[in-house]
Amino acid sequence: MTADPHPNQFALLRQRRFAPFFWTQFAGAANDNLFKFAFTVMVTYQVSVSWLPPSLAGLVIGALFVLPYLLFSATSGQLADKLDKTALMRTVKNLEIVIMAVAAVGFWAGNAPVLLACVFLMGLHSTLFGPVKYAYLPQVLQPHELTGGNGMVEMGTFVAILLGNLAGGVLVAIPRVGHGTVAAACLALALAGRLAAQRIPPLGATDPNLRINWNPATETWRNLRLAHTQPVVFRSLLGISWMWFFGAVFLSQFPSFAKEVLHGDAHVASLLLVLFSVGVGTGSLLCEVLSRRRVEIGLVPLGAIGMSVFAIDLYFAARGLPASPLLALGEFIARPAHWRVMADLLLLSLFAGLYSVPMYALIQMRSQPTHRARIIAANNILNALFMIASAVIAGALLSAGFTIPQVFLLTGIANALVAGYVFWLVPEYLLRFLAWIVSNLVYRFRIDGAERIPAEGPALLVCNHVSLADPVLLLGASPRPIHFLMDHRIFATPVLGAVFRLARCIPLASRQDDPQIYEAAFERAADVLRRGELLAIFPEGGLTTDGALKTFHPGLMKILAQAREDGIEPPVVPMALQGLWGSFFSRIEQRGGRPAAMARPFRRGFLNRVALRIGEPVPASQVQPETLRSRVAEMLVAPA
Repeated sequence: MTADPHPNQFALLRQRRFAPFFWTQFAGAANDNLFKFAFTVMVTYQVSVSWLPPSLAGLVIGALFVLPYLLFSATSGQLADKLDKTALMRTVKNLEIVIMAVAAVGFWAGNAPVLLACVFLMGLHSTLFGPVKYAYLPQVLQPHELTGGNGMVEMGTFVAILLGNLAGGVLVAIPRVGHGTVAAACLALALAGRLAAQRIPPLGATDPNLRINWNPATETWRNLRLAHTQPVVFRSLLGISWMWFFGAVFLSQFPSFAKEVLHGDAHVASLLLVLFSVGVGTGSLLCEVLSRRRVEIGLVPLGAIGMSVFAIDLYFAARGLPASPLLALGEFIARPAHWRVMADLLLLSLFAGLYSVPMYALIQMRSQPTHRARIIAANNILNALFMIASAVIAGALLSAGFTIPQVFLLTGIANALVAGYVFWLVPEYLLRFLAWIVSNLVYRFRIDGAERIPAEGPALLVCNHVSLADPVLLLGASPRPIHFLMDHRIFATPVLGAVFRLARCIPLASRQDDPQIYEAAFERAADVLRRGELLAIFPEGGLTTDGALKTFHPGLMKILAQAREDGIEPPVVPMALQGLWGSFFSRIEQRGGRPAAMARPFRRGFLNRVALRIGEPVPASQVQPETLRSRVAEMLVAPA
């Protein structure tokens, strides 16, 4: 495979295009949480405010912080598309310094109204930064770096949240100088973020002629409609927002869960936050390893399954714990009955990281560059709505008499239902999950020349046909969806036939066998290319029965001729699958005297080496079946 100059996502931290941005957002997330948590502790334990009882302090502070996301996300998305993103980030960091200077006065004076105003303003700061944060990455990273870059940002965000909360709680509790120490720390983080932002390289605006609509209500509605025009993107936005709903249910209940269910002290509640943050960070970083440095949305169903399994298991792990006096951290960890609870929290958050990072990368990759920040702004609006809904629903369930473990159980079940609905609406997720399983757990799948699959526009992919698993492996090799023209008889194959129908593969019969299917297939194939999408064909006309490459039928020329009539000249990409002959899915066995596939399970064991070689695209005007077959044959005899 082509040598990669950046072996993993951590290499990005040595590059100016990423590192200053990473530390800018890291400092901002840490400052948000240090400030909010220190203020919450102050009004809960240290400063009595008659109109803000301690029981409501966390709720009020959280609501004030989220409110700007609802009011100003639409405007911030427009600004991020219209202006130079680097200049906008520096302006936002300047605003943060001013806000923290005001907050410093509030901490010194113990003035709750001033600090509440600063909570709202820091929410505004984060609202302005959010669309820039995710729209910046696809401008500076290559497509194969998006998953790793998003994983680093997600990991950094949750580590910053963790450190900010821990630092806020520790600093504000220092006798006599706690408030001043918090003020100094907030100012120092704001200044550090601004210094890091100064090193971010300048970027041109993606839509400098955009006219700003300053009406947040109409622009919010316009952004949601804009996102809805791309169904896969919009449903991915809903999927991410659901993850924030899911996470908010757990994070908001950690203090009560630690005290009332686990019978632990405040340090145990902090441990739960540590486990959750470490889990999300670890899952986010694992995405690059598991996806082979590509945008692999097949990890999303895997993440959803893990989230539900461990959320449900958390209910069973926590429901039978015996009552006891409040346990210190060491006592809590020493009891084996608590290990399962800690493992469940760590793993459900790890799978949440696997779930969210590919969705963010998909949105960045599939959104139009000129509208990307506004799409991210729409995501922030939906996130805020879902988090508010999570607080309302969890509060209603608890008020109705449900226990905290029961709320976790219902959340895990709801996650399974919501995920199933999203995957039914967007079957690409399930198909890529199947492709990921086959290419990682059934075979050791090597791809040579993946960059030769066009990143955009129509293209015709031409491949030899060795096994029933061929389309699944091609799906796993392509960052874009593929429409397949396939022998209509394959659709009768158990299980795989259902998969091919789910993938909206196009059944093809010969003109002699079924003229109606024949004509309909080529019309649907032409429509795929008209929409600027990828079309794949196995020009041998069926599976090989002896492992040899057969003659290429002229059907691909009919496809190219129709494309030419439509004014389209799609490049033709030759491909060669190696190592699949003799596998369970190839027709190497005999059944009733005829070649058959899927006759002897595990006939070659697991994790056999297979490869896909992708050749240089051929202009449509130069394609002939014989020359194309020769190219595929040459790749087949190349060393695997």
